[in-house]
Formats: sequence, C-alpha cells, structure tokens
Amino acid sequence: MALDTHGTAQDARSGERVPGGVLVPIGALLLGLLLAALDQTIVATALPTIVSDLGGLEHLSWVVTAYLLASTAATPLWGKLGDQYGRKRLFQAAIVIFLIGSALCGMAQDMPQLIGFRALQGLGGGGLIVLSMAIVGDLVPPRERGRYQGLFGAVFGATSVLGPLLGGLFTEQLSWRWVFYVNLPLGVIALVVIAAALRIPRRTAPHVIDYLGTFLIAAVATCLVLVASLGGTTWAWDSAQIIGLAVLGVALAAAFVAVERRAAEPVLPLKLFRIRTFTLAALISFIIGFAMFGAMTYLPTFLQVVHGISPTLSGVHMLPMVAGLLLSSTVSGQIVSRTGRWKVFPVAGTAVTTVGLLLLHRLDESSSTAEMSVYFFVFGLGLGLVMQVLVLIVQNAVSYEDLGVATSGATFFRSIGASFGVAVFGSLFAGRLGDKLADAFRGVRLPPGAGADALKADPRGIAALPPALRPAALHAYASAITDVFLYAAPVALLGFLLAWFLKEDRLRGSVTAPDASETIPPNPVERSSYDETCRALSVLGTREGRREVYREITARAGYDLLPAASWLLLRVRRYGSVEPGMLAERTAVPIQVVMSAARQVEERRLAEREGLDLVLTGTGREVAERLAKAREESLAELLGDWWRPGRPADLTQLVRELTGELCGAESERPHNGGRGRAAGLS
Repeated sequence: MALDTHGTAQDARSGERVPGGVLVPIGALLLGLLLAALDQTIVATALPTIVSDLGGLEHLSWVVTAYLLASTAATPLWGKLGDQYGRKRLFQAAIVIFLIGSALCGMAQDMPQLIGFRALQGLGGGGLIVLSMAIVGDLVPPRERGRYQGLFGAVFGATSVLGPLLGGLFTEQLSWRWVFYVNLPLGVIALVVIAAALRIPRRTAPHVIDYLGTFLIAAVATCLVLVASLGGTTWAWDSAQIIGLAVLGVALAAAFVAVERRAAEPVLPLKLFRIRTFTLAALISFIIGFAMFGAMTYLPTFLQVVHGISPTLSGVHMLPMVAGLLLSSTVSGQIVSRTGRWKVFPVAGTAVTTVGLLLLHRLDESSSTAEMSVYFFVFGLGLGLVMQVLVLIVQNAVSYEDLGVATSGATFFRSIGASFGVAVFGSLFAGRLGDKLADAFRGVRLPPGAGADALKADPRGIAALPPALRPAALHAYASAITDVFLYAAPVALLGFLLAWFLKEDRLRGSVTAPDASETIPPNPVERSSYDETCRALSVLGTREGRREVYREITARAGYDLLPAASWLLLRVRRYGSVEPGMLAERTAVPIQVVMSAARQVEERRLAEREGLDLVLTGTGREVAERLAKAREESLAELLGDWWRPGRPADLTQLVRELTGELCGAESERPHNGGRGRAAGLS
C-alpha cells in the first residue's frame, strides 16, 4: 500500500483510495476491540484451573457473568456519552478502565475478588466495543466504511477461534493469571497510538442520557441472574433471600417500565415491544444467548476434567463449534441478502440448536474425539443459522428513527440471555454435581480430604483417588455437565416454536446481512439510525458496488450505455466539464475504462470536446438528468418505506452524501484543473 501525491493510501488489490492518515489509528482501534472481544472467549478454557486454584466452584459462572452484565449495561452509556463529549477521550478512558480491571483480575486471591474485578473489566470492555465501531464512522466516509467493518468482523471471528486456544495455552504454559495480564502490553500500545495518531472531528450531539433507565435494567438483570445462580445452591428456592431477590427484581422491572415511558431518550423504548417481530426476535435472541454462552462456558470443564484434555487442547476441541457457527452465519447471511427470504433460518437454526443440545447430552467419559467434534459442529451450526438473521429482521421491522436502538435492543437481549444462561447452567451443574458425587460414594470409605465436598471444590482431587474409584467420580462430573444440556433443550425448543410466529415481511433493499461484529459478541453496540443505514448502504461505495449501481440506473433510465459512460456523464453534469485523463488520475477507475466511456459518449454525441475537456451536448444534458433521477430512485427503492414524506433530515443528508460519492464528492475539485463552469448543475 503506497501513498499518492494527494495524501491517500492506494490499495493495490482493490484500486480504492482511502485516507492515508486513518490506517494507524484504525489499527489501534482494532487492537482495542481485540482486547474486549478476546476477553469474552479466552477465560472459558482457564476456568477449571481457576476454580482449582481459588476454589468456589459454585461461583464459577460469575467469572463470565460479571463481565457480560457490566459490559452489557454500560454499552448504551458509552455510546451516548461519546456522542455528547467526544469519542477519543472516552475510548482512552475505556482502555484505562479495562487495563486496571485486567491487572486486578490477574492479582485476585479468591473468587469474590476475581468476580468483582471482572465486572470492572467488563465496564471498560463495553466501551471498547461500542466506541471503536463509532470512531470508524468519524474517520472514513460511507463508501469506505464497508471495508473497515469487514476488518472489525474479522477480529471478532478470529477471537472466537483464538480465545479458547490462547486461554488454554497461557493456562498450561504460564499461569491462568496471564489470561488477564496479556491485555496489559497490548492495551498500552493501543493507548499510546490512539493518543498520538487519532485525530477525529469534534462532533458532539446533545443527549438526554437515561442514567436511571440504564441503572434499573442492569439491576433487574442482576436480580434475575442472582436468583438463577444462587437458588437451590447457596440458598434454598423458598428461602427469604431468594424470594426477596425475586420480589426486588419484579419491583425494579415495574420501576423501569414507568421510567422508560417518561424518558426523553429511553435506553430501550417500550414502543418497540408493540412490534411483534421485534418482541419475538428479542425472545429468540435471549434463548440463543442462553444456549450459546451456557455451553461455551461449561464444555471446556467437561473436556478438561472428564477427558483429561489439557487446557490448550480443550481449545482445539472447541474449534468445530466455532467453525460451524461462522460457516452457517456467513452462508445464511449471504443467502438472505441475495434472496430476501429469511424465515427458514430462525426456524431451522433453533431446531438444529435443540438437536445439538440433545446430542451434547449424549456425551460421557467414553465419547471419542470424532463424536464430540461432530456434536460440537452441529451445535455451532444451529447457532450460526439464527444469530445473524435476527439482527437483520429487527432492522427490517422498525421505522428509521428506531433503527439504531432496535439493533442494539436485539443484541441486548442476547447479552442478557448469555448472562442468564451462564448463571442457570452454573447453578444446575453445581447442584447436580453435589448430588451425583454423594450418590457415587455413599457408603464408600474415601481417603482423608477426598470426600464429595472436596471433589466438588477441586476436581484435581480425582487424580488422588484410588484407581477403582476414579471412574465413578468422572461419571458424576460428566453426567452433571451433560444433564445441563438436556435441561437447556426445552428452552431452545421454545425458540423453535416462537420462530414459527415470525412474519416474513419483504426485506428493504438496504437491509443486508450484518457484519460479524453484531453476531459473534454478546455486547449490544449502540449506533444511531444514521450510522446503521450508512453501514447497510456502504456497500454501494465499493468498486463492485458502484459498478452495479451504474448498471442498474442505466437500465432504469432506459439507455444502452456502458456503466462507466453513465458515471462519466454524471461527472460532467456535476462539474460542467471533465478532462478524462485527469479524471482517471484522480479516481480509482482505470484509464482504459475512462477512455472507453469517453469514446462512447462522444460517438453518441452526448458530449463533445472543448480542448481536452468533455462538455455535455443538449442531448447529453437530457440523458444525464434522466440518469440522475434514476440514481435517486434507486436509492429510494433501497430505503423502502423509510424514504417517505417527512423523512428525517439526517436520512436526506445520508442520501446526499452517498449520491455525491457515487458521482463525485462535494469536497472534490473539478477534474479539469479548476475550469468547471457549471458547478451549480449538481
């Protein structure tokens, strides 16, 4: 990649030019995003070792849940505070909070400390995710945004693979504490580069931030997760503590509804729940988060404890699930974008997820690697079929004004489902394990310090048992974990039944498969309606997208012209006159394509030469006007019912920006050395 004389970076593979000054800060943003995304997956393979070291198996789920809850609750605040006060300083603050949390996690001496520090880490992680996405919109124009979103999606895809592997590697070769310490050097590098290289326009947007609503919804979620994780283990289901938490959760939920009805900018607008598609998608998202993170948290424990697989290799054994998830989410997203048909995927995805959970229930201490890999793959395949499509159908169901908050709302429910799922799986596992170990060794004389309670607290004690007693202990662990998948299967089946009630509305042309940043992580990413539409339409600005756009508008206008000829006529219309040689030099269009277009418009007497410049003839001006009208009609068709009388001003502005970029940006000089006579023709 080299810099041309205009200070832009030329990507030799695509022929596109991107602003040269953004490459380094984009790299730092990706590094920050990598940290937050990695911490959602890297901890799972280290959990069995952490429990063996710190104790507290019954609280194992909270190591994951604390991070998820904190990052989920904080995300809307980070997004709106960034709009209001500027994103650079807040992004730096998020990195600092995340690094402090990481350092403290690495130094934790017991499980309660680790859980508290994970919540602090999650607070910063939520900011890293949402602000890195938003800053890209500040740095690059809509026509380049699609490329960078692809990079961010690739980071999430990579972390889903690397997380389990690195977690196991650090745990086995160094210490589980390095799962957290590894963030420190990477975070410092990102912090320094952001401070030195990130220059973004100060774009502030006043917000009435819904602090109370954010606090209440986080409190409701916390109460529910506490009931799920502590009920039946720490406290009996009919204990005063559990009943009190349940009543408090209901009261806080009622307060949340009352607050959101009056909030100027509610964190979760209640009117969205009047849209059947949104409500159903939110419930299915909750179920998918429940199943996905519940399984991802406890499968490494099954592999390491029951099968004696090393932490590193347990990460390798998880790869079939990740492969199935990425494969099916990518393929389903592409099929939906091309065909406009989507209902089959949430129906099939929830069905396959249910089957996957039932297959996981069949695993035991004698299962082969091949059998486990097939079951993991089927489970991942089901998750991927439904995850990506849920965001897409929510975007298609709401009005333009609610597009951003509806997108974050759908992923918010998946985040809460993930937190709830990890807690429920943990509670069921801890309860079942105690019962099964007690049954297995009832009436058996065990060595001192090797009772059922000791084995439950530290699975390493199994190795100290006499060889004749080890199979019973391993079977107790295996069945306690796999029974959890059996209990989760009816929840996934409920998602399958709900999916049948989704109404398959026709997709707007602008609604395309969301990037991986909205499908892999649990965190909701708060973006405005403008940002969401811009992201969906950014494909129009790619080289392939522009070629298709000009092919379509030429056909719509009723002309038999090369796509490049239509593009050239619209350039001349905008600037009054254009020199083809200079046009090829200052754009990414190859010189031979420009010259072929110039020959065609001259041969058809749509333009004529004045020196080296091309100017429109009377017929050419008429053709260019019809092409311009067809271009706006194409964009309006993509936007569907969002493009209606009384549409928001920012949507009109977005269409103006995209239109300008398709035929010459407003800030671009005329391609004739400054001799343009009719800039007003644009």
